[in-house]
Amino acid sequence: MKAEWEPEELIETWTLTGDDWDLVGNKSGATRLGFTVMLKFYEIEGRFPAYPEEVPTAAVRYLASLVKVDPALFAKYPWRGRSIEYHRAQVRRVYGTRGPTEDDEERWAQWLADEICPTETNRDRLAAALRRRCRSEKVEPPSTGQVERVVASGCRRFDDAFAATTAGRLGPAVCGRLQDLLSQPSVLADLKSDPGPLGLDTLLAEIGKLAAVRALGLGEEAFADASDRIIAAWRARAARMYPSDFEECGEPVRYTLLAALCWTRQAELVDGLVELLIGLIHRINARAERKVEKELIGDLASVQGKRGIYTKMIDAALEHPDDTVRDAVYPAVPGGVRTLSALARELKATERAVAERVRYQLRGSYSHYYRRMLAPLLAALEFRCNNSAYRPVMDAIGLLARYAGTDSDQKLYAAGEKIPVDGVVPKAWMDGVVDGNGRVERIPYELCVLIALRDALRRREVYVQGAGRWKDPDEDLPGDFEDNRDVHYSELGKPLDATDFVNGLRNRLDEGLTRLNRALARNTTGGVRIITRKGSPWVSVPRLEKLPEPKNLVKLKAEVQRRWGTIDLLDILKDTAFITGFTASFASVATREVLDRATLNRRLLLVLFALGTNMGIRQMAITGEHGVGEAELRHVRSTFVTRENLRAAITTVVNATLEAREPQWWGEATSTASDSKRFASWDSNLMTEFHARYGTGVRTGSRSLAPAA
Repeated sequence: MKAEWEPEELIETWTLTGDDWDLVGNKSGATRLGFTVMLKFYEIEGRFPAYPEEVPTAAVRYLASLVKVDPALFAKYPWRGRSIEYHRAQVRRVYGTRGPTEDDEERWAQWLADEICPTETNRDRLAAALRRRCRSEKVEPPSTGQVERVVASGCRRFDDAFAATTAGRLGPAVCGRLQDLLSQPSVLADLKSDPGPLGLDTLLAEIGKLAAVRALGLGEEAFADASDRIIAAWRARAARMYPSDFEECGEPVRYTLLAALCWTRQAELVDGLVELLIGLIHRINARAERKVEKELIGDLASVQGKRGIYTKMIDAALEHPDDTVRDAVYPAVPGGVRTLSALARELKATERAVAERVRYQLRGSYSHYYRRMLAPLLAALEFRCNNSAYRPVMDAIGLLARYAGTDSDQKLYAAGEKIPVDGVVPKAWMDGVVDGNGRVERIPYELCVLIALRDALRRREVYVQGAGRWKDPDEDLPGDFEDNRDVHYSELGKPLDATDFVNGLRNRLDEGLTRLNRALARNTTGGVRIITRKGSPWVSVPRLEKLPEPKNLVKLKAEVQRRWGTIDLLDILKDTAFITGFTASFASVATREVLDRATLNRRLLLVLFALGTNMGIRQMAITGEHGVGEAELRHVRSTFVTRENLRAAITTVVNATLEAREPQWWGEATSTASDSKRFASWDSNLMTEFHARYGTGVRTGSRSLAPAA
């Protein structure tokens, strides 16, 4: 039970009703107050308090004021003996409840295994479900230790049943191949490893991993009706195990662990291949553009007199901002209009030359190195599409797959081949793809297809069969989306009519652009202006100057320093854990854990501090002087610290922070800002931009920012 209660909550929850007064009417003093506390506590929690301190002090004071008894007498209420047993029996008769029996615990364990464990892995939530079940059956929940034993029994029964069912679905042939995998430790280790650095060798290595997993023959029926959360729990257990650990398990558990690991890794490998493909296509294009830009800069610098002409034009424009171009710029350029026309023709010719040079560089790097990824990649990934507008891209992928085994020296596609061009080949590439006789060259066409495929994947118009993140976007919707569309749209705060949504978005954009246009005309934008970059209009935002530190902030820092001095970062983490209880989010991936919670929490904080500060677990064990060895910390790291647990812990801390904030000071906003940090962003986000340092994100100026997914 929570310790802090607001006055309104006390009145609503702890107030005595008419029947309650009949029960306490014949009692007095400490007995009257103690019975009242037991009665209301039982009504709220469905059980009796285990010790006096479990009852909130505010509730004791409130009940004492109701029954006209001094709150201090509650300390004299006997917690053992005939009086309290009689009071408990009297309360049970009022609510028609009884105490738990061994048969109840056996039945509850089986109920957990059959109904709750198939969709839930968190022990605390399982315990809460058990207590709710007890209340619905009008049975007092067992003690905390008994609840933990019942939950453990239910989880163990479910695990055994799940493993037996999965092993039966796999069949002897698949189980045999999984057993053979244990005899190849290096293969199993490679299967668990993450991809290497972006490159062709990494892509080919990941294709090899995917082929090894698919050779096991795991069918969709193995985990057809299993929750993703359950599969993830088994996969997390298997990921930290060595081959010898698998051998120590019984066969059904062993094969289920290996199957869960390989099944989830299969989707992860497909996702990794798609991301590598997108990254490699971007790298090919970016390197070609950078190389040509360097060549272009050299050519421009070598033209005699051109830099001086540009300087004179800029100076004239700055010196006479209010004059016309004819009056200010023309006289400053030697030769006047004739020279400017020649420069314009040269620049236009240079743009065409740049485009042709980029295509040449792309073709060279692709044909000499990257082209060998095409055949294995098309064989490993199965691309699909539900949008007819991208049918040409799918047809082009099929064409590339048919020609994957053709001699690479064959320059052109067959004369009678139906080759999709519209929607695949950009106009700027048309001259480089189609020759004078109307025949299509293979190498530049393959490049166009890969670039079109990359764009379609990032827009989620083309998806990959068997992927996780890059799967069919329709599968991202809840199963009842069509039947309860109005409910889901209401939760999202969006209108059901697409026209209303588009009109609302258009109105907001129009209003924003109108305000910007008005501010530009009045010169009240604070330095925001419209510029041209690479031939396209850009909104330029000036860098903000450093503001003086507010006086109140200086005083606040001084007061914090006076009260608490310099606080160690580990102490802040410890206090955060104490206040929010986020360490409860770290559930073990093992079947059992012998560490007591206090020891576990201490080691968890040390591990999280080592990981969060990049100190490392070894350094924490050596220099931390915390009395914990490296092996103990690594055990906690491998058993408790998973991606899902970290996300749950972060959610707990963020929610506690938002709850503790005073809206009158901080407002109601839940958005965040970050300096030089990268947040994940869906690639289909229209504002997504690729950056060499930050990867994929939404960038503002020199910062890479995006909404958290």
